[in-house]
Amino acid sequence: MEPPRIELSSDTQTRPTAGMREAMANAEVGDEQRGEDPTVNALCARMAELMGKEAAVFLPSGTMANQIAFLVHCRPGDEILAEERYHVINLEGAGAAALAGAFVRPISAPRGIFTAEQLEARIRKPRRETPRPRVVTIEQTVNFGSGAIWPVEAIHEVAAVARRHGLLMHMDGARLLNAAVASGVSAASYCEAFDSVWLDLSKGLGCPVGAVLAGSEPFISEAWVWKQRLGGAMRQAGVLAAAGLYALAHHVERMTEDHDNARLFAERIAGLPGVHVAEPIETNIVLFDINGMTAEALVNALAAKGIRLDAIDTQRLRAVTHLDVNRAQVEEAAAAVAEIMGG
Repeated sequence: MEPPRIELSSDTQTRPTAGMREAMANAEVGDEQRGEDPTVNALCARMAELMGKEAAVFLPSGTMANQIAFLVHCRPGDEILAEERYHVINLEGAGAAALAGAFVRPISAPRGIFTAEQLEARIRKPRRETPRPRVVTIEQTVNFGSGAIWPVEAIHEVAAVARRHGLLMHMDGARLLNAAVASGVSAASYCEAFDSVWLDLSKGLGCPVGAVLAGSEPFISEAWVWKQRLGGAMRQAGVLAAAGLYALAHHVERMTEDHDNARLFAERIAGLPGVHVAEPIETNIVLFDINGMTAEALVNALAAKGIRLDAIDTQRLRAVTHLDVNRAQVEEAAAAVAEIMGG
C-alpha cells in the first residue's frame, strides 16, 4: 500500500527529520538497564526538570507509561476516575483492569474537562462493597475533545477535591507541550498538582518512539520494577533518547505552526454543506461531523486523492496536524473535503 501524500490521521505518523536522524546516529550509548546510557540519562534529567519532578524514566510507549503509573499507584480492587473519552478507557485494551486489577470509573464532561463538583459527585463514600477510589487522571490535551487544554486553575480545583479524599493525581500528558506552547503556561506549572505525569515523544515532538514518565524518586524507583516486569527495560537506548533531546531543542516552539494549520483546516471546512466542526480548536486536533455520507466513505474518497484522515465513528472524523504537514497541504486537504462534500 502506498503511503498517503498528506497524512492527517495522527501526529504519531511523523518521521524523523534529517537533523534528528543525525543526532540518533551520533548518540553516545551504554546499557540503559544498568543506568549506563548517558543519552537516556540526559533525556530523563531534562524531562524531570521540564515537568518539575524529582526523577523520570524512559519508556517505549505512552500506554506503558499510563499502565506503569496505575500499577504503582493501585492495588487490585482500586478505582481510577477518568473522563469517558480518555485514552486509558478506550485505547489501552482495558490495561488497568487486566494488569493492575483496577476499575476505571468514567466521568462525562464537555470536551473531556470535568469540574471539581463533577469529580466530587463521582467519588464513592468508603464502603466494603464498592471499589476503593485511588487515582484521578486527566488527559492533557484531550485527544477526543479536539485537543482541548485543561486550564491550570481547573486542574488545581480538581486536585483539591482529590487530596481531600486522599486520592492520587496522574496526568496522561501525551500532548502536554502542545498545551504549554498554545497557552504560554509552562509544562511544570501544568504538572505541579500531579503525583505522576508522562510526556509522549512520538506525537508533536516528532520522534519515532518513546515516552518519559516522571514523579518522585520513590515513585520512579517502583516504576522501574514494573518497567522490568513488563519488558520495557532496554539496552543501548541512547539512539532513541537522542531523538527526544533533539526534539526538545528544535521541535517545541514550532508547534505553533501545527496549531495555526489546524485552525486553518477547521476554518476552510466549517462552512461546507453537511460539515460541522465539533468544537473550538485550541491545539492541533480537529474533530468534525458530516451529513450526507458516512465518515468511512469520506475517508475512502480522500484516500483516493492521497490524503488520510481518521474516522472516529460513523459520522465523525479527526484531522491532526504535525511537523510533516505544511500549510499548502492543509489547504489541499480542505479543498478535497469541499470537493467531495459538494462545497
